[in-house]
Amino acid sequence: MRISARELLGQLLDTDSFISWDRPPITVAATTRYREELRKAAVAAGTDESVLTGEGLLRGRRVAVIACEFGFLAGSVGVAAAERIVSAVERATELGLPLVASPTSGGTRMQEGTVAFVQMVKIAGAVAAHKSAGHPYLVYLRDPTMGGVFASWGSLGHMTFAEPGALIGFLGPRVYQALYGQPFPEGVQTAENLYHRGVIDGAVTIPIFRRIAHRALSVFSGIPVPYSTVPELDRLRGREQAAAAVSAWESVLISRRPDRPGIRDLLRHVTQRVPLSGTGQGESDRTVVHALARLRGQPCVVFGHDRFGQQGEYSMGPAALREARRSMALAEELRLPLVLVIDTVGAALSKEAEERGLAPEIARCIADLVTLNTPTISVLLGQGTGGGALALLPADRVLAATHAWLAPLPPEGASAIVYRDTDHAPDLARSQRIRAADLLADGVVDRIVPELPDAADEPADFARRMVAAIGAELAHLRTRPEAELRALRKARYRRLGLPESSPSLSGGENAQVEW
Repeated sequence: MRISARELLGQLLDTDSFISWDRPPITVAATTRYREELRKAAVAAGTDESVLTGEGLLRGRRVAVIACEFGFLAGSVGVAAAERIVSAVERATELGLPLVASPTSGGTRMQEGTVAFVQMVKIAGAVAAHKSAGHPYLVYLRDPTMGGVFASWGSLGHMTFAEPGALIGFLGPRVYQALYGQPFPEGVQTAENLYHRGVIDGAVTIPIFRRIAHRALSVFSGIPVPYSTVPELDRLRGREQAAAAVSAWESVLISRRPDRPGIRDLLRHVTQRVPLSGTGQGESDRTVVHALARLRGQPCVVFGHDRFGQQGEYSMGPAALREARRSMALAEELRLPLVLVIDTVGAALSKEAEERGLAPEIARCIADLVTLNTPTISVLLGQGTGGGALALLPADRVLAATHAWLAPLPPEGASAIVYRDTDHAPDLARSQRIRAADLLADGVVDRIVPELPDAADEPADFARRMVAAIGAELAHLRTRPEAELRALRKARYRRLGLPESSPSLSGGENAQVEW
């Protein structure tokens, strides 16, 4: 049984909180036959058009809502429905409300032809303006969502979930068979397949989506906790010097312990966590993790390498970097800080990775990150090998665990290049200054979060300590104007590696880069 628009609103919103924004549909040119179809559709569906709009409370939070009604001419969108949708989006933008949209539609209303088809442009434009204003846009796709509706406002969500088993796609199976004389392959246009392929973030029931939306809105719209010192970190101040007592090679070996905590261990100690999935463009990579979260009360987007997803030769590929760029865009659109976690054996070395543009994606990640209009923190958690690590590095603040390290290649790889063997890996690790203590001294890292003495031996305590450090840095970053952060970020990487007396550092914005 398909879920009606009113059933959707009843399950999504708090009881009796929905307030309709709808006015009678505008009159459109119609033949006698079409007017009769509209009359019968209204009787059958119990609505005056294929969409209902309004506002309500979602767990006490005021939100705007748009819900399609499939019972009205298969939820198709014509001029009147489009005008209702656009008016609701614009009103939500004007009021500064988060917007939750739930399409279910066969697509464009064929009875109105091309003029109905092009309505998708103004709907997409209104949604884009809503997002550009910094307001959340969440999408819940219902069975079915097809055609121009899916190809416009159904695919523009900051996060997108779908009803389990829902038929979702561009070209309907019936149309495909009529055009090509054969059935469309089974199992492709399903919510579950699109989730696994990285097109949507999940397939969940309405009650679960309600909980997810509440968490997401708590991150998107929540007020951050004011900055304060973190007592447990203050007590450990000075312990970062202990990192200097451990050799670079020892740190490399420690960072490779299979029981070393990773990004998922950090996320166990945050609140309001909402996992996201894929690029939204048909790609996903299990070597990375992407989520919305609050770290010590600080709302942010989190993205990083999953050490447990990197097995053998399977390491991050171009899709992982495109997911990273999705996280960057999401953070910028929603005016949220971005936290990036580096813990990788390196980017994939494969024919597929090369042909799908691995190197250009690394370049785009770096370019996006250094120009991002939101506070950024990078966390060097464990291994930091090659371009896959560099792509997530250039942030406003860089934290490192005691035994984390950063290098253009694993020390064995560097040894193979320089000495034609791997025996000199410990020497190369030392001479390349890859360990956290050296990175701090060279200005690559701003702060070392202690391991006491090894994160693998105290995973929960270390994870809490790192989350506390990130939260404190986020709170402090929020006190700095965005223009100032961009200038400091530019100056930071402009001066990196240069002697203090370098003429390149005299005057202008390069003169003051201290935190």
